[in-house]
Amino acid sequence: MQVFKFGGVSVKDAISIKNVANILKNKANEQTVVVISAMGKMTNKLEELVNSYFYKSSDSLLIFQEIKDYHFNIIDQLFVNKDLLIVDEIENVFLEILWAIEEEPSNSYSFYYDQLVSQGEILSTKIISAYFNEIIISNKWIDARGIIQTDNSYREANVDYLLSKELTCNQIIPLLSNYNIIITQGFIGGTSENYTTTLGREGSDYTAALLAYFLDAKQIVIWKDVPGVLNADPKYFKNTKKIDELSYHDAIELTYFGTSVIHPKTIKPLQNKNIPLFVRSFLKPDDIGTVIKNINKRNTATSYIFKTDQLLISIQPKDFSFIAEENLSLIFSMFSKNNVRVNMMQNSAISFSVCIDNDKYKFDNLLLELQTQFKVLYNDNVQLMTIRNYNQETITKLSENKIILIEQRSRNNYQMVIKEME
Repeated sequence: MQVFKFGGVSVKDAISIKNVANILKNKANEQTVVVISAMGKMTNKLEELVNSYFYKSSDSLLIFQEIKDYHFNIIDQLFVNKDLLIVDEIENVFLEILWAIEEEPSNSYSFYYDQLVSQGEILSTKIISAYFNEIIISNKWIDARGIIQTDNSYREANVDYLLSKELTCNQIIPLLSNYNIIITQGFIGGTSENYTTTLGREGSDYTAALLAYFLDAKQIVIWKDVPGVLNADPKYFKNTKKIDELSYHDAIELTYFGTSVIHPKTIKPLQNKNIPLFVRSFLKPDDIGTVIKNINKRNTATSYIFKTDQLLISIQPKDFSFIAEENLSLIFSMFSKNNVRVNMMQNSAISFSVCIDNDKYKFDNLLLELQTQFKVLYNDNVQLMTIRNYNQETITKLSENKIILIEQRSRNNYQMVIKEME
């Protein structure tokens, strides 16, 4: 069997969903588990809803209605018969969302984030599953929250591998005897208390990799709007080049530094069972794309990874003591407690600098905790540039008209935190 993953762009509207249906008709000629994200930019829109609700803005009902109208507009375009069970199902999902935002917040931001934002995946998969059945692409919808079991680390949940594997095999394998296609959600999981969790932004890739691992899939295909893994993000760089194949090692390096095509946690479960990963274009589904597999050949192509909206934090002991093991241990425990991922780090005798994503809801809590023990300074609105397989000419060109706040290099990788000259 195989696992397919379709992201939000591939199911952003009725035309896109029909294109996915054609891909499944042509490519799902064997047992296929299909992992689908929220439609279009719905995760961003649902984040707006969470922020409005949690901080008691007056926009909550307006944002709610925009989300509802978006989904029902797609339903109107997909289904000829409007008197369908799916209409009632989607109405019920929105009724639950409405009830949730009418109550006073009584828990953490991250908790409400997961309960509300996760509904994007529920809505998209319910609609798409019903549409596929309508056009005689027989499939079975299942709820990922019942098979991907996690702890209570909301927004960055840790998966219980053993329990999730048991639940996945017990629920999906029997269904494959009656259905060639199983449709489920990426990005979301569930706790033992039946609360919803999420696996981190863009976590649908990780879900697909987990299911491939649990089910011993022969391959996983991630369908994107690009022809494969590129050496740079086309949003920031012209004349990008497709990388035809990557080793697991090179792929995990690129994802760690922030390559947007694949979620960082995706590679490990696939490498553990030697399952190849194909990144292919849903716009040109017959093209080969990029394959990530167990090969010894090292990728020597120069790759550029650009992360915007970063924070550069400088942490110093209040008593002028060294940044040594004891202080570092305390600092990292605070980062771990607040689920803050470090994108780059560097230390001197009495200062420890880190570059992180500018996530207000994580950083505010981290800053307050750090300030109890340390002096903390930070720069916002900075960018992190990583060059893999770099040379000095490339560094010079990319740092033109930039202020380099911090830099470091190893044998293969160069990183710099930069700020635009004013």
